[in-house]
Amino acid sequence: MRKIYFLKTCSTCQRILKSLPNLDSFQLQDIKTEPMTVKQVDEMAQMAGSYEALFSKRATLYKEMGLKEEKLSEVDFKRYILEHYTFLSRPVIIANGKIFVGNSPKVVQQAIDFLSNE
Repeated sequence: MRKIYFLKTCSTCQRILKSLPNLDSFQLQDIKTEPMTVKQVDEMAQMAGSYEALFSKRATLYKEMGLKEEKLSEVDFKRYILEHYTFLSRPVIIANGKIFVGNSPKVVQQAIDFLSNE
């Protein structure tokens, strides 16, 4: 499976997508217009090791809802990701059994290196 979960309206996601080799071989899912399913989130969490690994603590809603002060469980992380797309750390790139979550320079470079050597 080669899939990328992203936001079409996010300039950071767009910049990262442009830097990826063989982008045309991926299925792209704009999570704002095509919400993620429970199965998709479960599969991503299994690959990433946890729901927390998929969760964006930089999301505006995270601070607005006061979640920073709460101790969230894996069930909570999953629920929030499914409730609102903004809680997914984006983009999520899945290729040949590997997952790359988020937009940190290190993660993006790892994804580019992995995809370049396929």
